[in-house]
Amino acid sequence: MEIIKKYFPNLSPKQIEQFEKLGPLYSDWNQKINVISRKDVDKLYERHVLHGLAIAKFVSLRPGAEVLDLGTGGGFPGIPLAILFPETKFTLIDGTGKKIKVVKDVIEQLGLDNVEALQMRAEEFKKRKFDFVVSRAVAAVDQLFMWSQKFYKETHTHLYPNGLICLKGGDIKKELASLPKGEFSEYYPLSDYFEEEYFGEKYVVYVQG
Repeated sequence: MEIIKKYFPNLSPKQIEQFEKLGPLYSDWNQKINVISRKDVDKLYERHVLHGLAIAKFVSLRPGAEVLDLGTGGGFPGIPLAILFPETKFTLIDGTGKKIKVVKDVIEQLGLDNVEALQMRAEEFKKRKFDFVVSRAVAAVDQLFMWSQKFYKETHTHLYPNGLICLKGGDIKKELASLPKGEFSEYYPLSDYFEEEYFGEKYVVYVQG
């Protein structure tokens, strides 16, 4: 938990309490269901919570904004972002029922009223439009770009136009080269935000919708 306070020192008491609950909740669930990699359980705050919060270093989400977490898995990056931005609305979707079951329980245990979790694939989800689609380690950027195109609102209210924000590792230049010609994209190394070695070859990637 201290690593979260290190980079986000202005948390409210309620936010601190919610972040502190994440460790025990995921540890308990991971004994029943393999929600996150077992080797990462002891490093949850660095490798999952703080990693997800890298998006908050890239863009500050405004009150009333709506964000879709595509392929949320165990709730990342959506749940940490929802704690940090309590006035932003988050929808977390994933095709795996047991993971959404965990996410729903975490949402309930934390008392997060700005989050909904749905068992659904991106292709099936047609309900609403969003300011941003966020994702972490779900698919290649060009695939995420294709899935997310139908989700964006026409009105832009942030510094960046509505679009895709994803957390990636590996050869990011190669991935971005696979996007349709003319699409605007940029990326930033997470080492710009966090000094821990884990973030050395990881990036936040933005593709305009």
